[in-house]
Amino acid sequence: MIFIGIGSNTPATGFVSPKATIRAAIDLFDDFDITLVRLSKFYLTSPVPASDQPWFVNCVAQIETSLSPAACMTNLHHLESAFQRVRSVPNASRTLDLDLLDYNGVVTGNQSMLRLPHPRINDRAFVLFPLSEICPNWVSPLDGSNLEELINKLPIDDIIKPLN
Repeated sequence: MIFIGIGSNTPATGFVSPKATIRAAIDLFDDFDITLVRLSKFYLTSPVPASDQPWFVNCVAQIETSLSPAACMTNLHHLESAFQRVRSVPNASRTLDLDLLDYNGVVTGNQSMLRLPHPRINDRAFVLFPLSEICPNWVSPLDGSNLEELINKLPIDDIIKPLN
């Protein structure tokens, strides 16, 4: 299974909210050779690391694609650009953030341009909670931990709230 983490804390031009930006981006998946299989609920999450920037709207999508992991990531970057994503400094506000979280359990080393699974997948509430909703039996390809184990290890200050 292939999973994408999706986030936004600043609406793209023409959209009223980060959630509206995310919904519009998901509607364009097919144009980028990506098919949506399942989507989690939306969650409101504090910035990681903590900062004074706006909170994020996050979700996780299960997708299908015939693209290789690198080609999929390239298309995700093109989709981010279509929604005015600017890569400035690490952890800056963003109109759209699309992370390839897990690509069929593939594990690449630190030397790879594209690290799989996402190197911080085991440590992020804004990934683990939505992922547990759409794939409760997921197991980390990094260390074999299940979602319950990973969620129980999260820092107490990682704030995540379901968004209506």
